[in-house]
Amino acid sequence: MYSDLPNWLSPVLVLCGLYVLAKASDAFVDGAAAVARALGISPFIIGMVVIGFGTSAPELCVSALSGISGHASLSLGNAYGSCVFNIAAILGVAALIRPIAVKRSAVWLAGPLLFALSAGSLYLLRDANCTRTDAAILIAAFAVIMPVYCIIDQKLSGAPGADPQQAGEGSAAPLGRAVAKLAAGLALLVGSSYILVWGAVDVARALGVSELMIGVTIVAVGTSLPELASAVASARRGEHEFVVGNIVGSNLFNMLAVVGIATVISPIEGFPRTVLCRDFPFLIALSASISLFGAGGRVGRLKGLAWIAAFLAYSALVILQETKGA
Repeated sequence: MYSDLPNWLSPVLVLCGLYVLAKASDAFVDGAAAVARALGISPFIIGMVVIGFGTSAPELCVSALSGISGHASLSLGNAYGSCVFNIAAILGVAALIRPIAVKRSAVWLAGPLLFALSAGSLYLLRDANCTRTDAAILIAAFAVIMPVYCIIDQKLSGAPGADPQQAGEGSAAPLGRAVAKLAAGLALLVGSSYILVWGAVDVARALGVSELMIGVTIVAVGTSLPELASAVASARRGEHEFVVGNIVGSNLFNMLAVVGIATVISPIEGFPRTVLCRDFPFLIALSASISLFGAGGRVGRLKGLAWIAAFLAYSALVILQETKGA
């Protein structure tokens, strides 16, 4: 999937990817906020659909290419490892930057939904196989859940429609600039994340670690860097709904669409059972923690530290098991 690179070029790609990610995230979040204001759409929905799905494009590309090339472990490790990273690392870092205000729909709707989907995915894939029938179920669930969730959240938020006075000739240019800024930021985020992952995978390949370990750690973290960059930029600006919506949308996309599309391309047979007994339990627990931590309407720095500690423990377990061949 990624061609070999000269030893000197791999770290260069990693550094360049990080630099462009940092620059692109500000433009991306600014564009998303401007689009939300211009259209009168709930910022949470913009965060979930535009930012969440847009920044999940690297996961989709990597998993689809993994399916085509027959690397099942890399494909699943990328998708589910990204979900773990999104909650534990990204929400944790965002909470450390600035305590996150969590709306009621995220506590009582988004958290339970992610919990149910992760538990349901574990049941669906309990035989360590992912067939095209399983993929059809995942994609159908995605097609139904997303519009229904958006409608419910919009009603609960009471977000008004666009101001009729802004629908005149004067609004076209600001909205056009906002969309252009959003698209440019997204393109840079996706492109820089690909460059970064390419360099990181080549480094990992040179170290001789397992494919599943690459997928769950380096590739999962690398393809989630757009989410991290956007969440950090959103947290700095106090755009709390963008932060939470980004993670909810990204995890929905990863669990349903990314795994489903990769499996349609190439059914996955006999993937490592560590995905079932290690990765899924962590993901299920982290999904439940969104509602648990956000029940008071605010996720403070102490809870952010707890998320980061959970991610470090998970990473240590993955490294220990994969390097010991457990």
